[in-house]
Amino acid sequence: MQATCATLATPGRVNEDYFAVGPNWAFVLDGATAPSGVDSGCAHDVPWLVHRLGAELAARLVVSGKPLADLLAEAVESTCAAHADTCDLRNPSSPSSTVSILRAGDEVEYLVLADSPIVFDHGAIVDDRLDRLPSYTQEAVRDLRNHPDGFWVASTKPEAAYEALQGSLNDISRAALLSDGASRYVEMFALSDWPNLLDLLEREGPTELLTRVRKAESTAPKPARGKPHDDATAVFLSF
Repeated sequence: MQATCATLATPGRVNEDYFAVGPNWAFVLDGATAPSGVDSGCAHDVPWLVHRLGAELAARLVVSGKPLADLLAEAVESTCAAHADTCDLRNPSSPSSTVSILRAGDEVEYLVLADSPIVFDHGAIVDDRLDRLPSYTQEAVRDLRNHPDGFWVASTKPEAAYEALQGSLNDISRAALLSDGASRYVEMFALSDWPNLLDLLEREGPTELLTRVRKAESTAPKPARGKPHDDATAVFLSF
């Protein structure tokens, strides 16, 4: 497996994305930016969460062949244990993150939790439950986070790992893991379809994709929902 990667913070902010790549695996985490004035019950910020969760997840991918959902559940549980004594993990606004994992073996396994898709030539694995909420007020999103009627993320409930989109595929020659700040090239700005996005990544690399996203953000109207700029991460893999 060969990998090329790039990540770019929102202008003027700390990057809340995190990625890692191993010999036969890769993942992307996209931390959820905390709304202003919301009490998370946590002494830590979102970058702390994604770095801690990423370290726990990478350590398990290195040594274990367990199902990806099991590894993610264990990583969430260990991350919770690291701040259970200092933070209120019952608070539904506790810091959270998307998770996308790919592992290559006899088949290519994938796991997608929340809105950071994994792209293959035949299309993308997209968890769109966040896009189908009945309301997007702060209270509604809080109440529907990690709830059967809402959406699932990596936060304080290890069982959320088993709500991810999971599967395996054969005959895969290339793939991309994207945070939603990078996938908006297709999903928000409609500048490409998924196969052509893979062509761009293969031909010109992830940095070029993120540069084009930033250019599109600077000229597009302010979105009705979401941020005009976002952290953006792209990991391109070839097999």
